[in-house]
Amino acid sequence: MPQYHPISFERHGNQQWKRYSNYLFAATDAIAPLTAPELAKAVLSLAIAFVPVNDRFTVVAVQGLQPNQNLLVLPDGRWAGDYIPARYRGHPFALLDSTDGQQVLCIDEAGDHLTSEGGEHFFDEPGKPSQVINELLTFLGHVKTADAATRQMCDVLQQYQLIVPWPLTVQTAEGDKTVEGLFRVDEAAFNALPAEALFHIRQAGALPLVYCQLLSMQNIAKLSQLAVLHAQIQAQQAAATPAAALSQGAELNLEFLKQGDTLRFS
Repeated sequence: MPQYHPISFERHGNQQWKRYSNYLFAATDAIAPLTAPELAKAVLSLAIAFVPVNDRFTVVAVQGLQPNQNLLVLPDGRWAGDYIPARYRGHPFALLDSTDGQQVLCIDEAGDHLTSEGGEHFFDEPGKPSQVINELLTFLGHVKTADAATRQMCDVLQQYQLIVPWPLTVQTAEGDKTVEGLFRVDEAAFNALPAEALFHIRQAGALPLVYCQLLSMQNIAKLSQLAVLHAQIQAQQAAATPAAALSQGAELNLEFLKQGDTLRFS
């Protein structure tokens, strides 16, 4: 579990930090937050959905078919998708709110990110963050701003009752499995909107969100296929076959992700 601490010269001035080398830190994330600026790229490979958070909706990438499962992270830590959510690209840092309402750059100290040598410095000199730390602060600030704007877009869609449950049934080797807790755009209700409502949604910048979410639903099929791949890898490793080479960085052929359809929507 992450343990974030604000970065300070007193705490981190004599320490260094290491960049992540794999995505195992995200292996239990069934969903990941997305922001509106990400959607144009995310829609090409990820399934996009809404989830409720404190009576509001937020936009997420669907990464697993059951809790604590991220099928996009392979057993050796590689990412099996074409787009990596911004949430992960800032790891192990996060921009969090302090008790006085200020935004503070923090680092997750629960992992092996801190080191005494061989890493990157937090500060060039007392009170002067390094260039990389400043770049991370800027990047995470943009993500934070985009997240707030995206939630406002969701509020507008919710106002017109366009966000509805997404009933999803996945066909697996063990039989049909129901995925619950996801929401989608009600396409029929959207198409029936009066001109004034449609204008309001467009003015709020939420039209691309509507289209990207609807188009992305077909990408759910890739998760079902990745589930099969994970099961095959686990079976091979359990049998101690040469598939152990996967843990040594061998190339995987993921062309099958572009084919087939093992899902149905009800």
